[in-house]
Amino acid sequence: MRIGVAYDLKSDYLAQGFSEEDAAEFDSEITIDAICDALAAQGWQVCRIGNVKKLIEKLAAGERWDAVFNFCEGLKGVSREAQVPAILEVYGIPYVFSDALTMALTLDKAMTKRVVRDCGVPTPDFAVIEKIEDAAKIDLPFPLFLKPVAEGSGKGINAKSRVTNRDELKNTAADLLQKFGQPVLVETFLPGREFTVGITGTGPDAEVLGVSEIRQKENYVGHGYGFENKNYWEDKVDIRLAEDDAAEAAGAVALAAWRALRCRDGGRIDIRNDAHGKPNFIEVNPLAGLRPDYSDLCFISNFKGIPYQALIGKIMEAFLKRHPELRP
Repeated sequence: MRIGVAYDLKSDYLAQGFSEEDAAEFDSEITIDAICDALAAQGWQVCRIGNVKKLIEKLAAGERWDAVFNFCEGLKGVSREAQVPAILEVYGIPYVFSDALTMALTLDKAMTKRVVRDCGVPTPDFAVIEKIEDAAKIDLPFPLFLKPVAEGSGKGINAKSRVTNRDELKNTAADLLQKFGQPVLVETFLPGREFTVGITGTGPDAEVLGVSEIRQKENYVGHGYGFENKNYWEDKVDIRLAEDDAAEAAGAVALAAWRALRCRDGGRIDIRNDAHGKPNFIEVNPLAGLRPDYSDLCFISNFKGIPYQALIGKIMEAFLKRHPELRP
């Protein structure tokens, strides 16, 4: 069986002049090599596709695959993560990870929170700033936490994200609107423990892979797991396996959100506790990083004694449950 691998390579975008933060969501050659090696070890004939434009070129030239391991973040638009799934659906090619609807929804943090809240999953109170005039209309108690509504990898989260008064709110919102050209999510700041929950599977078969806790070190930047803390984490965060009652509760909330959003195969959900120790949904990453010994999902897998190839195997097993016709 032939499986194509669709991805955005970070080095390609850095060569085009993108900054490290601009290219933060894209993948290293290490990651793509590891994914391809793991798939090949499971008996797949692996074909590298590249980004969405390369996918379109190859499809137009008549190339086809039995399945695609879709790891494309996309470049432009608030539905950029849905572009590859939508194209593959046009051609009837099965693909790993969530569908176009879920990918489009979950990139927009505010729309995602509306859905999980409606499904009974706890999430911090929030509002959205579309234009700077909206900042004066925010009616939530301080402190608040601000971030771009449709970015990943901690982009836009820094030392100014937690605000304690109207002036800070307006200034941070103005900076984010100008830099990212998209609405700003404003949330009630939660001061409790911070968890990342790894999940594999789909629907009723989905299960918690493990829970890690993000513990702050002395050089932690600001009050959130943002770009600097995620990408230069060694002296900023201590990431540990969490297996106590609070971690179990975080996993339950994450699993409820995963199912409510109809996420598939594998990914990660961020959870933070409020002042009373109750876990709240923060955001979901249905295309979680898969760089060995670097990405949060891989840390969780390692903590649980699951080798990298076995992690990819769990993701592929969930995919094959949806597409049994592709089993050898």
